[in-house]
Amino acid sequence: MLRDLETIRVRTLFLSDLHLGTKGCQAEALLDFLRRYDAETIYLVGDIVDGWRLKSGWYWPQSHNDVVQKLLRKVRKGSSLVYVPGNHDEFLRDYVGVSLGGIELAESAIHETANGKRYLVIHGDQFDLVVRHARWLALLGDGAYTAALFVNTYLNIVRRKLGLTYWSLSAWAKLRVKNAVNFISRFEELLATEARRQEVDGVICGHIHHAAMHEDFGVSYVNTGDWVESCTVVVEHWDGTLELIRWTDTPGCGLPAPDVDVASEHLIVLGMRKA
Repeated sequence: MLRDLETIRVRTLFLSDLHLGTKGCQAEALLDFLRRYDAETIYLVGDIVDGWRLKSGWYWPQSHNDVVQKLLRKVRKGSSLVYVPGNHDEFLRDYVGVSLGGIELAESAIHETANGKRYLVIHGDQFDLVVRHARWLALLGDGAYTAALFVNTYLNIVRRKLGLTYWSLSAWAKLRVKNAVNFISRFEELLATEARRQEVDGVICGHIHHAAMHEDFGVSYVNTGDWVESCTVVVEHWDGTLELIRWTDTPGCGLPAPDVDVASEHLIVLGMRKA
């Protein structure tokens, strides 16, 4: 059993886009990950609770409550927890600067790694023009995304019965629709520009549900992905290197492995540290 294995302790965890309060949230997989990993510092990089969805209908199963309790338990045991709200949990932005039960709420943060590199930690919706200037369109897109996840759930039930691996409809669409690809590239470029403006070495963000680590724009761009489709997380090791882990690729995680290019999506490391 995965939970019987030795706990892996890292310096920092970066998690975003859990979307607790939605049926798409992979809470059980996240709980398995949180049982396996501990960290000195945990950053929740926005959209942890989906206030948009909860407003339209309450959905909060025990597993979602267990995720919250697990994170609070880590705080009680000594982990520092910094919560950077996103657009789906923007109601928490009214409390930025406040510490609630040992959880620090911040609009953004500067994180310094063990090897001295400085990263801007921010959700990223501030650089999404649709969210900022056409909220009705963002809400419409959120509804379409939810519908795609609904279809994806039943599609993968059929795939499992046929012995096939997990496959994400929305992830496939994002990488094949030209406008979506252009949006991702533009989003990454804007975040990299903000990192240079703030004179840091890189940016760690979420928001677009597209996990990535690269230096295509002259600074380190790190996107933690999500726990709806990809089940990805970024960890900082004790030497300061950052690693992107796709939990569905981890043996014993309890989820079918997705059909992805492992070389580009799994265990991508900044700092030339190969796992």
